[in-house]
Amino acid sequence: MRFDIITIFPEILDSYLDETILARAKSLGLIEIYTHTPREFATDAHKSVDDKPYSGGAGMVMMFYPIAKTIEKIQIETSSLKTKILLMSPTGIQFSQKKAKVYAKECNHIILICGRYEGLDARLEKIVDEKVSIGPYVLAGGELPALVITEAVSRLIPGVLGKEASLAEESHNQPGYLEYPQYTRPEVVNWKGKEYKVPDVLLSGNHAEIEKWRKENAVQGE
Repeated sequence: MRFDIITIFPEILDSYLDETILARAKSLGLIEIYTHTPREFATDAHKSVDDKPYSGGAGMVMMFYPIAKTIEKIQIETSSLKTKILLMSPTGIQFSQKKAKVYAKECNHIILICGRYEGLDARLEKIVDEKVSIGPYVLAGGELPALVITEAVSRLIPGVLGKEASLAEESHNQPGYLEYPQYTRPEVVNWKGKEYKVPDVLLSGNHAEIEKWRKENAVQGE
């Protein structure tokens, strides 16, 4: 799977992309992640990618051509891939684990557009496949949503989580992600006058009872 992230601040993504499971997956050749700045296609000396909105209003709007030409450049390099172009937007389709599965299954290339300022020229919506939101709130830009989507989809690529974790993830995804309480040492925690113990069943060694307890206490996502 290949991810191309379009942002005017590529440096803020570097530290996250060069750590965690994403770095490992990249080193193994399981995924590719590239960042691109639309400033490459700016036409003035200041490398401007934003301008005042028509009819007035507060703030600046990101221009059509720098982003559109960045997309075009990426598409020329990836013409053989099955691509989804996603625009990060608080008014977009709600991203979910179910949506991550769709992307992982339907394509092998995702372009993610990160807006800034007061938004993007509305005509960019004509050349994207979907507007996507990670929640009902507004952020300063689309970089965090792009990272969320990149990691969520990457986790579904075979081998990214390692053999054992991949098998566990696969079982969790039928029909949705299951999360159950987990504990580690010590067996008893004392915190602010209260005592918290690991459930006895988890210390019993009875695998059938443990599995039953996990199913009874699991919380299922989408």
